[in-house]
Amino acid sequence: MSFSAAASFCHRFGTGLHAGADILVLLESESRIGSARQKDAIKRLIDGVKQGEQLHVLMSADKFFPTLMTTMVRVGESTGKLEYLLSILSEHYHRQQQLRRGFLASIAYPGFMLTSGIGIISLLIYLMGILTPPSGGQMTDLLGWGLRGGTGVLIFWTYLLLFFGIIGGAVFCFFKNIAGVQNIVPLVYMVPKLGRAIQTITIARFCRALSISLGAGLEPTASISLALDATDSDYYRAVRDDTEKAILEGATLSTALEKTSIFPDEFIGKVEIAEHSGTDSESIAFLAAEYDERAQGAMKIISRTISGTILVSVALLLLYAIFRIMSVVLGFYKEAFEPI
Repeated sequence: MSFSAAASFCHRFGTGLHAGADILVLLESESRIGSARQKDAIKRLIDGVKQGEQLHVLMSADKFFPTLMTTMVRVGESTGKLEYLLSILSEHYHRQQQLRRGFLASIAYPGFMLTSGIGIISLLIYLMGILTPPSGGQMTDLLGWGLRGGTGVLIFWTYLLLFFGIIGGAVFCFFKNIAGVQNIVPLVYMVPKLGRAIQTITIARFCRALSISLGAGLEPTASISLALDATDSDYYRAVRDDTEKAILEGATLSTALEKTSIFPDEFIGKVEIAEHSGTDSESIAFLAAEYDERAQGAMKIISRTISGTILVSVALLLLYAIFRIMSVVLGFYKEAFEPI
């Protein structure tokens, strides 16, 4: 379920429950909204509710619904605060949606420049294949790549697809933790500015999920487990058992997190200070708001880094093409002025 769909669903459903509407009536309305996959998922909820199943049980059995939403629905159904928790979730998913939109908007122009640069090079390759010089034969290979015409363009695009495919595959393997690749996360965090930004966004997601869980009345061990899962990182999920064991042995939240050795000292210190300033749910909620603001700045750093990399790559590609063409043209002039 996308962030935008989750935010809208939680807002509508929570508002309807607060107004006293029947769950089946609300689900019937939801079954006509959203993508085909979302409509099918809601229809499965309707069938289950009619058979007497609880909503959170049905959601947990369907991979379409996020884990955080499923857990909060379970807590809401058991505590009678479902409409309140859904409104909190709506704000959470809306905030995540804004971060993603800001990121996409910031890389839109560099993406356009990259597409334009590829288009210019492709057009040049194509023209070298269909145009012929007055003396006959083929056009001079201005780029020096040996690519001409439609076939040359297809080969050029194949190389690009291979390049971007490798990058996309590496990103996919990292997020899916294929072959335990997320073990290099500490090395990623060591990258100046970029690594710190990625860590900040991850911690912000952890804080927000932990704040919602504790505010809903979920027990600390379950709250931490859910918050670690909300990071979408197996690197963080791997310390779940250690934190639960520390909490059960009587450790405070800051002490339990410190024992994992994966959170920065600054964050541990803020958690410790927050614990002394009020209840866990209130203090973590305040800390979550702070890291939400930091996440916005971190997202700007990441988008600027990606934008800068794309723009520099396009500039280098076009400069290479320009200097290559100039060298060929100057070579013609040089030959023309040589004595016969």
